[in-house]
Amino acid sequence: QVQLVESGGGLVQAGGSLRLSCAASGRTFSSYAMAWFRQAPGKERDFVAGINWSGGYTSYADSVKGRFTISRDNAKNTVYLQMNSLKPEDTAVYYCAARSGLVHTTLGAYDYWAQGTQVTVSS
Repeated sequence: QVQLVESGGGLVQAGGSLRLSCAASGRTFSSYAMAWFRQAPGKERDFVAGINWSGGYTSYADSVKGRFTISRDNAKNTVYLQMNSLKPEDTAVYYCAARSGLVHTTLGAYDYWAQGTQVTVSS
């Protein structure tokens, strides 16, 4: 079982940056693929970025590629989402997720979820 706790959300101006962190419990963190999803007001929860167990493979939604970077520090049981050049359309609740396998872009493929953290980007 994996438990995930997020931090780092907040209010930022357009063009600014934030770094989200997701701390995972358990001794098997390094064997899990990790991902970030987001859910904007009135919209479905969508894939943002994913990273495999070794950090050697990453995947990004087209809307964030080149602006966001996902990384992980297995020694700290933590995954990060560095968000640069933020836009108002990035405003959403961001969720960290984990699964015992490969990175997927599908919401239902993930077994463990953090509580979510609000990111608000002002114009």
